[in-house]
Amino acid sequence: MNARPRPPAGALSGAGGPGDGEHLCPPAGGPSGAGGPGGSGDGDHLSILYRGPLASCDYDCPYCPFAKRRDSPERLRADRAALERFTGWVAGRDHPVSVLFTPWGEGLVRSWYRRAMTGLSHLPHVRRVAIQTNLSSRTDWLAGADLGTLALWATYHPGQVDYGRFLGRCRDLAGRGVRFSVGVVGLPEHLEQARRLRADLPEGVYLWVNAAEGHLYTDAEADDWTAIDPLFRHSRFPHRSAGQACRTGDSVVSVDGDGTVRRCHFVPAVLGNLYDGTFRRRVRPCPAALCDCHIGYVHLEPTGLYDVFGGGVLERIPHGW
Repeated sequence: MNARPRPPAGALSGAGGPGDGEHLCPPAGGPSGAGGPGGSGDGDHLSILYRGPLASCDYDCPYCPFAKRRDSPERLRADRAALERFTGWVAGRDHPVSVLFTPWGEGLVRSWYRRAMTGLSHLPHVRRVAIQTNLSSRTDWLAGADLGTLALWATYHPGQVDYGRFLGRCRDLAGRGVRFSVGVVGLPEHLEQARRLRADLPEGVYLWVNAAEGHLYTDAEADDWTAIDPLFRHSRFPHRSAGQACRTGDSVVSVDGDGTVRRCHFVPAVLGNLYDGTFRRRVRPCPAALCDCHIGYVHLEPTGLYDVFGGGVLERIPHGW
């Protein structure tokens, strides 16, 4: 998982017909500015965090409840069908769309996620398509994608992958011209590896740090992590969100494999369904007391993080990094 751990998609086939997803976002030509994924004043643009049935992962991280989980063949078929239906819906839109895939497990080891990423990247109205990934899969499929639209949110999991292998994958992405960020969960035992990774990564690659679930940081510890990620302060403490203005439910939504729409992954109230026309965008203040995951609080207006990340909100890359 790439966002903070919590217990609990295919070719553009048009299966849904036009009109029919730690842890935890611009035109094909690049970032659109400080207005976020769609730029300032782009009222028609919709960012979708999609999470289908897939819950299997090839890693065994002790801080993740889905570690080494295996999906049944039936669940994998359901996930593939759900993803193809979703990408078909996106293909049929007449307004700008951006997509961040946030699977509980690892998506890019599945061919249908690689095809979905590639296909969506070539659609003229898709401004960004990104996915959270551990980079365990091969990268040759990226040769067929539009790299002006596609981006990766990668997480390094010490103890689960050889350091040289992971760094090699990052350098391969950089060599291919892929837009990507890299991050790590801020556990004490990860600090030295994170420092090493920051020193070895190209300067143009942003290395983010997620505060570990349930871990309280002393100021000295926070300083250590801030030296690696200047934006760590936004992750260190949960954000008070109740009654605050948030873009979720309006320009940003969460969608599951059945097409059920929620404002975000962390508020269970259903807003309608993507495929039956019952979802309508509405501006609503956040109903949750706190928001402690980047893919949630980045959309809270009081944080000002759309100004920080600009056109890189979904792939977690600060503007001008």
